[in-house]
Amino acid sequence: MSQEDKNITEVTPQEPVQENLPADAIQKAKPLRGPLVKRFDRYIIKNFLGTYVFAILLLAAIVVMFDINEKLDAVLTAPIKATVFQYFMNFLPFIISQFSPLFTFISVIFFTSRLADRSEIIAMLSSGITFKRLAVPYMMCAALIAALSFVLMAYVIPPANQERIAYTNRWVKNKEVTYADNIQVQVRPGVMAYISRYDNTTRTGFRFSLEQFDGKTMKSRLTAESIRYDTLGRWTLNSYTLRNFNGLKEKMTQGTVLDTLLNLEPRDFLISKNDEQMLTSPQLREYIDRQKARGVANIKNFEIEYERRYAMTAAAFILTIIGLSLSSRKVRGGMGLNIGIGLLLSFSYILFMTVTSTFAVSGYTSARVAMWIPNILYTLIAIYLYRRASR
Repeated sequence: MSQEDKNITEVTPQEPVQENLPADAIQKAKPLRGPLVKRFDRYIIKNFLGTYVFAILLLAAIVVMFDINEKLDAVLTAPIKATVFQYFMNFLPFIISQFSPLFTFISVIFFTSRLADRSEIIAMLSSGITFKRLAVPYMMCAALIAALSFVLMAYVIPPANQERIAYTNRWVKNKEVTYADNIQVQVRPGVMAYISRYDNTTRTGFRFSLEQFDGKTMKSRLTAESIRYDTLGRWTLNSYTLRNFNGLKEKMTQGTVLDTLLNLEPRDFLISKNDEQMLTSPQLREYIDRQKARGVANIKNFEIEYERRYAMTAAAFILTIIGLSLSSRKVRGGMGLNIGIGLLLSFSYILFMTVTSTFAVSGYTSARVAMWIPNILYTLIAIYLYRRASR
C-alpha cells in the first residue's frame, strides 16, 4: 500500500438515527387535509340561504295581499278550500319561480353588504382567503338554487298551474279558448286537414276537408258537412264525400256517417293563454316539435317558455357574481346604496327579459336568442365587476 493510500481516511456512511417517536406524534406530523367545506363556507352558506328564504317569505306575503285585493270578488265567491288549496297553494310556487333571480340577487346584496359593513369581508381577505376562494360558497348556493328552481319550473309547477288556471278560469275570468276559425294543419306529411269553424263546447266542427298529396299531386279528398271529436283521436264525419284520384280518373263515395282516426286533437289548434305554463319541459319539447311538423304558427309562447326555464336557471349564477362583486367592498353610502343598485340591476334584468321576449313574439328573433340576450349582456357585466372587485 502506498503512502498516499495510507493518508486517505475512509469514511463509512452513518445510518440515519431513528428516534422512537410515539405513534400519535407521527400521525400529527403527517400533513392533514382540511374539510371540503370550511367554517367560513358554512357561515356564508347559512347567511345566503337564510336571507334567500326570508326574502321569499316576505315578498310572498306582500304578493298574496295584493292578489287577494285584486281577486276579492272571486275570493268571496269561491269556496275557501278551493281558494286556499287549489289557487294559493299553487300560486305561491309559481310566483317564487318567476322571481327567483330577484330573490337571489337581493339576498346576495343584502347579506354581503352587511358583512362588508362589519369589516368581515376584509378580515377574511386579510387571513389569506382570495376573492376567488371567497366566491366558492356563493356559487355553491347559486348551484343549489338553480337546480331547485329548474326542477320546480320544469316538472313540479306545470301540474300545479293546471289547478291554478282552472280556478281562475272558473272564478275570476275564463281565458280558455273554446272555438277557432279557418283551421288548417298538417296531420302527417302529405296530408292536410281544414276545418272552417270548430266549437269545443259541443266538440263539433263544420265544413271539414282532408286532402292527401303525393308530391304536388292530389291523391284523395275527403269532405264532410260536420265533424265531431270523440276521444283518442276518433272523429265522426257526417254527410261525407270521398274522392279518389288516379290520373284523369275519379272515384267518388258518399255516405251519412263515417268514423275515422286522425292524428289530430282539439288542443293542437285551440291554444289558450297560459297553456304553455301547464306543460312540463319534456311535454313542451314534444308539443313544439309536433306543432312545427304540422305547420302551426302560433307556438311562439311555448318556445319562449321552454327557453325561459333554462335562461332563468343560468341567471342565478350571473346575478350572484354581480351581487358579490358590487357589495363586497365597504362604501360610504352603507348598505342602502348597495341594495339600491342591486334592486335597479335586478329589475332591469327582468324588464330586459320581458322586452326581448316581445322580439320573439313579433318574429324579429328566435325564442332562444331572445331569452339568452339578457344573460349574455349581464354575463359581460358580471365579468367586468368580478375582475374589478378581485383586484
